Amino acid sequence: MSQMEEEKYNMQEEEIEHLLIEGVSLEQDRSVPRVDPQLSSDAEDEDASPDSDVQGACGLFAEAAQDMATAALELSLGRHFACVDYCNQVAEKSAQAVSLLKFGRRVRYDHDLYALGSRVGAPPEILAEMEKLTPFHPEAFYMDTPPEEADEVINAEDAARYVEGARKILRWARNIVLSM
Repeated sequence: MSQMEEEKYNMQEEEIEHLLIEGVSLEQDRSVPRVDPQLSSDAEDEDASPDSDVQGACGLFAEAAQDMATAALELSLGRHFACVDYCNQVAEKSAQAVSLLKFGRRVRYDHDLYALGSRVGAPPEILAEMEKLTPFHPEAFYMDTPPEEADEVINAEDAARYVEGARKILRWARNIVLSM
């Protein structure tokens, strides 16, 4: 990797980290940085299998980062169920990005984020956060809660805790996916 490519890659990593740590406010006009496919395809790592899909993993990780920004926005707008639904998506896409990197494919699962995390080798503290977010897949959530009551079931403080948990999951995935 040339020095210029390395500097560009490091800048993108810093922008993603800033987005994850600081969140996004309505005043900011930040887009999620794109990972240069040329940098991804040239990277080699002994943790990646020969079937590894580095470009797919980076793309799915970028989607997870966008969902994280949207979760923060939904929280600020008081749409608590939408916020935790996006947090659920952050967890799923983060784990699936790791799966693409490790196995070259997405892992099948039945909306049980703990099981998904286990299959991709997430550590216990990440599995705990994933387990907390599992009930917020819309199919499961709406079985017991009418859609018009969804935002009343989850308060702002709980939603903020789920956002922090999703950020932890995203950071875990970032350390794996962007280390390529």
